[in-house]
Amino acid sequence: MARQGLKSPQESIADLSPVENFRIPSKEEMREMREQPIDPQAEQEIINSIQEVYYSNDSFDMVQHELEKLPPELNLQELEEYRDKLKRQQAAELERVTSLQTNLQLAAVICTNARRQLSISKEDFTEASLGLLANQRRRHLLTGLLKSLRTIKTLVTVQVTILMSDLPVLGLSLSVLTFKHYSCISELNSKLQDTLEQIEEQLDVALSKTCKHFDVSHYTRVQLAYTLLEKTQTAMDQLHMHFTQAIHNTVFQVVLGYVELCAGNADTKFQKMQYKDLCTHITQDSYVPCLSDLCKALWEVMLSYHRTMQWHEEQDKEKYSSVSSGVRVADTEEAVVDHSYVKKKLEHGLTRIWQEVQLKVKAYLLGTDMSNFKYDDFIVVLDVISRLMQVGDEFCGSKSELLQESIKRQSVNYFKNYHRTRLEELRMFLENETWELCPVKSNFNIAQLHEFKFMGQSRSPSVSPSRQVLSSQDQVLSSQDQEVLSLFQHFSQEGNPFERHIDNKDEETEDVLASNGYESDELEKCVYQDYDSDSDVPDELKQDYVDEQTGDVPLKSASRETLRSRKKSDYSINKGSNAPILTNTTLNVIRLVGKYIQMMNILKPIAFDVIHCVSQLFDYYLYAVYTFFGRNDMYESSGPGLISSRLRTTLNRIQESLIQMSLGEGGSSIHGGPGEERKEKVPSPYLSQLVVLTTSETLYGLAQRVVATESLVFLAEQFEFLQSHLDTMMPAAKKPFLQQFYSQTVSTASELRKPIYWVVAAKALDYEQMLLLMAGVKWDIREIMSQHNVYVDVLLKEFEEFNKRLGDVSRHVRVPLPVSNVLWEHCIRLANRTLVEGYGNVKKCSNEGRALMQLDFQQFLMKLEKLTDMRPIPDKDFVETYIKAYYLTENDMEQFIKNHREYSMKQLANLVNVCLGSHINKKARQKLLAAIDDIDRPKR
Repeated sequence: MARQGLKSPQESIADLSPVENFRIPSKEEMREMREQPIDPQAEQEIINSIQEVYYSNDSFDMVQHELEKLPPELNLQELEEYRDKLKRQQAAELERVTSLQTNLQLAAVICTNARRQLSISKEDFTEASLGLLANQRRRHLLTGLLKSLRTIKTLVTVQVTILMSDLPVLGLSLSVLTFKHYSCISELNSKLQDTLEQIEEQLDVALSKTCKHFDVSHYTRVQLAYTLLEKTQTAMDQLHMHFTQAIHNTVFQVVLGYVELCAGNADTKFQKMQYKDLCTHITQDSYVPCLSDLCKALWEVMLSYHRTMQWHEEQDKEKYSSVSSGVRVADTEEAVVDHSYVKKKLEHGLTRIWQEVQLKVKAYLLGTDMSNFKYDDFIVVLDVISRLMQVGDEFCGSKSELLQESIKRQSVNYFKNYHRTRLEELRMFLENETWELCPVKSNFNIAQLHEFKFMGQSRSPSVSPSRQVLSSQDQVLSSQDQEVLSLFQHFSQEGNPFERHIDNKDEETEDVLASNGYESDELEKCVYQDYDSDSDVPDELKQDYVDEQTGDVPLKSASRETLRSRKKSDYSINKGSNAPILTNTTLNVIRLVGKYIQMMNILKPIAFDVIHCVSQLFDYYLYAVYTFFGRNDMYESSGPGLISSRLRTTLNRIQESLIQMSLGEGGSSIHGGPGEERKEKVPSPYLSQLVVLTTSETLYGLAQRVVATESLVFLAEQFEFLQSHLDTMMPAAKKPFLQQFYSQTVSTASELRKPIYWVVAAKALDYEQMLLLMAGVKWDIREIMSQHNVYVDVLLKEFEEFNKRLGDVSRHVRVPLPVSNVLWEHCIRLANRTLVEGYGNVKKCSNEGRALMQLDFQQFLMKLEKLTDMRPIPDKDFVETYIKAYYLTENDMEQFIKNHREYSMKQLANLVNVCLGSHINKKARQKLLAAIDDIDRPKR
């Protein structure tokens, strides 16, 4: 509700006019307001309380603004208070306006006075005084003009001299610097500076061209220009920068070209890639050609740097020779400094340039996974990098640690995968091998194979094969060393050391295979041509007698015995002219060894790893031959010392370290090893079902046994040939491993002949029939017999049949003399031990019976010696000593029992029992049997 006596806002607005309420105070009112003292701080507060809207713009309607602010219900007292407030604000603001007006009036008075004073000063200074100053200035200018005219005269003279020089622009530029304070000369100097900058740019471009293709005359002119510019040091700095840039641009363009070529599209994204990323897009097929081109391009850069250094060295020699001869004076101090700087810069640049080359090639090498590369491609990579490291060694004496580290990393990665694959392939070869003879020429040697070309091909007949191979290799290596030492000299004008590695890979072809394993068909026919029938068995076989006193056999004519000796001495057809016995698998192993050695020759840091893998190839081949043909539990334990302790240790080592035994085979300890160890092992191979070892007509696979065993012996011989070379490659700390490998493994290859051929000998003759025939002989006779027993003839017939079958085998596979000797030795040894076993089964025997035993044995020896050239007859003393032991007295018999432990306890006991009643009584018998029991007790 509105207060009484108050009007509504509408009524108040109608009653009041804007002029009445908001008029400008009069001067008297303003004077009164000024006379009233106002605190400055209060005045400022009043001004600050004015709303910002009043300062907004000129079109602002303050009356309307104030009316709109009125509340719906008006209060007179509040309105009056608000009006007073507005008046105070107005008064304060007017005070400021009045003050400003006063100050402006004062400034106008000051300006008027200043102008009046300036006018007076101008009148005080006369034009005469200023004219004096002008004359003085004119005099000074004329003096300077005279001096300038004299300078221009000098400049004209210099210009004539400069125009007659070799490089007028350079000389003129140097002279202009003296007169650049003239405006015309200054403009000329500016143009000359622009020209000099263009010249320097062109010189820089010309200098950069020498980084890829060095030209003596071109480089000489460029260096002369920089010398005239007195920027020799700058030129050298720029030169090294250009070489670094040239290396980057060269490798990038080479790799980019191959990447785009292989990509087969116009995609330009490769051009924006970093070089390291670009290297990851190289395909396997283009890797080797790209690497070759990369090294060729880098060679050109390094060759240019090498020739640049040669140019500076030749310049120094000419300069010093001129000084020493008195033709020229010594260089200034500045020239000496430049020369020293250039020399140090060039020497330091060698390492820097080579480091850049290594970094680029390293990025390329590590940009691709080479674990699945073909062997030939990987060998080319190693060969190219090896040659590049040789270039680095000659270039700056660097050991190329970056290249060695990167190629070693790739090689170890590649070689692990490669060797594992080759072992699996070897197992596959062995399991599919039928052990047939691989026909090679009689003069075959490993140097004829592509993989051993580094060993050389020439062999002198008077030198042993191993020495020939190694001497050839030394010649090849020495020639290579000589070539490496002169790479920059050899290829300084033309050619490239990286051009020959791919082009000549298949230049030569191998010629090692023959139509068969023999020199000719005639030689093949002559083998055993006289052993086809019984005609070779002389009639004397049934008529000869043996002198029991001497044991001598009547000799026949020397010519016949000599002929027979020639025919039987060797089943290998004149051993010196016959081809080696080897299989396709053997040849593959030899080739593989050659590839491994190639890799080792190129990359010596992994030599031990390679040699270790080479040893595994031989180990696995030896183990396979043994398990296929020599491991027979039935005969292995019965053979007297067939497997030496060294051979058995080697076989156990191979089985434990290399062979992954199947479940239930070889013990659980093998299966308990870590996964990485099992991964490095290879399953034991299995003999092919095509190989039949149970037929008596083929002497139980004797041909396959000969090929397998003798191929292993041949392989061992090749390893012996390579020993010296491997020893030179092996690190000193690892050489004991190589020595142990040769002494404990390679040298045992020939020892496998005994267990392998023992199985054949144990089945080739019917020893059980002999025992039955001997058991039917009556030995307690009372008269001396002149005719031997039938079992001797039967036994000899067995040997004749064995001899015939051996001849049949030799028609298909050459049987070397050591093999025939082992076979005959085993058969004779088994026959003699069968005789002793038969004699040991005799229950009763008289002195005449013992004489008959000697007669039988001598008859056997006489006829046997006509079938074989083996001397002495194996175990001859073993039989004779046992027969003669019948005649020993009691004391001698006891000593015999203690000294001859080669006989079984049964054989010794039977000997004692047979002697009972003749010259040994029961008491002595008990004593001797007790002695036999004492000998046997420790064995139980």
